[in-house]
This record gives sequence, structure tokens and C-alpha cells, in this order.
Amino acid sequence: MAMETRKLEISYGDKHVLKEIDFKVENGQIVTIIGPNGSGKTTLIKALSRYIKAQSGDIYLRGKDIYSIPTKEIAKEMAILPQVKHVSADITIETLVAYGRYPHLRFGQRMGKEDKDIVDWAIERTGLKELRGRYIGQLSGGESQRCWIAMALAQNPRVLILDEPTTYLDISYQLEVLELVRELNQSLGITVIMVLHDLNQAARYSDKIYVLKEGRIRQYGSPEIIIEKRLLEEVFRIEPHIYQDKVNGCPYFIPHKII
Repeated sequence: MAMETRKLEISYGDKHVLKEIDFKVENGQIVTIIGPNGSGKTTLIKALSRYIKAQSGDIYLRGKDIYSIPTKEIAKEMAILPQVKHVSADITIETLVAYGRYPHLRFGQRMGKEDKDIVDWAIERTGLKELRGRYIGQLSGGESQRCWIAMALAQNPRVLILDEPTTYLDISYQLEVLELVRELNQSLGITVIMVLHDLNQAARYSDKIYVLKEGRIRQYGSPEIIIEKRLLEEVFRIEPHIYQDKVNGCPYFIPHKII
């Protein structure tokens, strides 16, 4: 098992945000978390990332209690791309990607040949070879997101956590990023956990999907289980017309507002 939670409970003050969350991700899967606004998706991602601490319950990374693992060791196992990222606009792609090697270096140690080779590989793998000298502030949305994924890839993680990786991107860049994520999953065996708002994209790019509603897991399963009329009506308050995407081998739907 790549990651698992048992009876996870998280509150902000008096507000109970996550309630008895049992969440499992097997090695090599792409698992997506979906749900209405305020359902607890980002809170769950933050808990898995150790950004916030649960009031009760357990979180395991590859079978170990996540709070028992030193931070530097966590960074070797798990790479995290939050929704909001902060970095100076005047650093180059190559410099940002190199940050991904820091968990593997001792204090004050400089990158060696192996580290530089991994940075080169991450840049090439994400299609940034011709852009490596450009500044972050000069990049398009899609290029920027690929750059952050390259930095995560340079960590050489087994688990990649993405909080809404397609937010603010045009549709072409959304597909570019998700195709890259799937290619890395399939070719390198990286386990992916992500939050998406677009349910059709979740169905297309996920092995399993968790549906959150009001802080609880409402449903879990394959895209065929999740893209289901009664569930979508109840959770998202839409009337879906469901079809089969024969090209990508997954269901999709056209939503209509319930009157």
C-alpha cells in the first residue's frame, strides 16, 4: 500500500472538516479526489502531505506512520505540488528543478554528477530541455506546471501528490499536464494522488476515484462506479447524461442543472 489513512478526523476550531476517513492508495495507481467545494478535498491532501496534523486517526506512508518518519526521508519518498506555489520569477527552470535534489544532499553538500544527471533527466522527461535556461517568470501556465512537475520528479519520489494541478490553465494545458502525469505513472510506476474539479478528466485519467461530501467519503471506486446518475445527482446536484468514451475507454457525462 502506498498511502493509507484510518479513521482520520480533522477540525478547524469548531468546524469538523474530515470525519472518519478511511483512504487507501495502492502502489502504482492514479487516485483522484473529487467533491463539491468545501467537502474537504484540499484538507485531506494537506493531511497526507503533513502540512496539517489530524486530531485523531492514522496516516501511513508505505506502511509506516507518517509522523514517525523524518521530514528529509519523507521528501525522498513523496513529492508534493500544492495549489499555490511561491518562487522568485527570476530563477531559471534548471535552478528550480535542481531544488528537487536537496532532500538527497547533506547539509552544505553540493550536487554531484549523479544529482546533475537526474536534474537533466527530469528536465528532458518533462519536455523542457530547450527551455532550461529561461526564467520562471517567462513561462506559460502549462510550461510552469511542467517545470514544477520536473522539480518533483528530480526528488525521485515513489508518491506524487498534486492539489488541483490544472487550476487556472487553458484546456490544452490541462490535457498536457494530465497526459504528462499519466505518462510518468505508467512509465516510472509513480503513485499519483490528486485533486481535480473536472469530473470527466478524473474519469479519464484515474484508476480509482474518491468522492467526498461534507467531510465524509461518499463513494469510492473505478470511473465506471463514480460516473453514475444517482451519485452525481446527489453529490453535485446535476442531472448527468452519461456516455462511453470509446477512444479513451472511460465514461463521460454532459451535465444539466436540476430544476
